[in-house]
Amino acid sequence: MVRKYETGALILRLVIGITFFIHGLAKFQMGLGNTAGFFQSIGVPGFMAYIVATIELVGGLAMILGIGTRIVSILFALVMVGAIVTVKLAVGFMGNGQMAGYELDLALLALSIYLAISGSQLYSLDSLFRKTENL
Repeated sequence: MVRKYETGALILRLVIGITFFIHGLAKFQMGLGNTAGFFQSIGVPGFMAYIVATIELVGGLAMILGIGTRIVSILFALVMVGAIVTVKLAVGFMGNGQMAGYELDLALLALSIYLAISGSQLYSLDSLFRKTENL
């Protein structure tokens, strides 16, 4: 019997996976050199753009498939803390009219923390490889 919270965790896992996958894909499509340049313009080393884009793209796909949900969630949380602290905090919760605020980043951080704590086994590839007693 599937518990309600596991169905909710599946929904959160899919939403956050799709969101990060699309953000990572966008970084690759616009060119990682451009993303690295933006990172450097805000005082973050350019190589971090490659790391962040890879975490978003590969991690997003892994999250959708349910592979390493807890580990990927921790990586997502670190990316969100970095985005909030380095860029978004200065423009405020709702933004400044030119740039979005950190409201979405905070929501994604909260979702990441939830999934890092609770995981999500329903319809996950992890559940095929691991015997779970409690869903």
